[in-house]
Amino acid sequence: MIAVAMVALVMSGCISTKETVFTDKADPEKALEYRVELARKYIGEGNWDNAKRNLSLATEIDPKNAEVHEAFALVYQSTGEFELAEQSYQEALRLDKNFSRARNNYAAYLYSQGRYKDAQKELELVVQDTLYKGRPRAFVNLGLCRVQNFDPQGAEEAFRRALTMDRTNSIALLELAQLRYDAADYETAGRYYDTYRSVIRQQSSRGLWLGVRLARQQGDLNAEGSYALALQNLYPDSAEFEAYKRTL
Repeated sequence: MIAVAMVALVMSGCISTKETVFTDKADPEKALEYRVELARKYIGEGNWDNAKRNLSLATEIDPKNAEVHEAFALVYQSTGEFELAEQSYQEALRLDKNFSRARNNYAAYLYSQGRYKDAQKELELVVQDTLYKGRPRAFVNLGLCRVQNFDPQGAEEAFRRALTMDRTNSIALLELAQLRYDAADYETAGRYYDTYRSVIRQQSSRGLWLGVRLARQQGDLNAEGSYALALQNLYPDSAEFEAYKRTL
């Protein structure tokens, strides 16, 4: 019952959405950059039609640009055109096999489709890229895949690697707390959970439900009641609150 989605690195830009006259033939490289950046901005706004239009213009300039195909994949994925999304991700990676951002996003897509083994294979390649800025998040994604693929030991290893690069990663902290709880290592689970609580503003329903169970193990009735009340007030329709009520 993992409530955390895979972390996809959706592109966004800081340019204005106002389109200006641009002479594409004068400088194809700048024209391509302009179209891709504008498409990224439209993707960030959820304006799929204008994103597609600018990406189509970018394709006319350079049909073999991997970033253009990755951006198309994000648009198609968002509009539910999954077959086209997969084709675009694969084309981007065919054109540039070292394009780690596209591979991470492709893995996120595969995860969203329930194809956890395929996603894991892609992420195992992503995390080997030591220069990739999104590597900590890629390790988190790898850990989530391994959880789904019934490999708790491998999942713990991935989440710990993520924490060595980002000590405040709330997803990794909560997942490690849950894995240690499942292994009946309540002391270590409690330490991860306490750190998780210290780095977030508001706990998820999954976090609160774990807090309830850890408090029970520790015999801390006050903490148990506090977490249970927060779970009821914040997430009354959640699966975690239903699970809590079944234990009463």
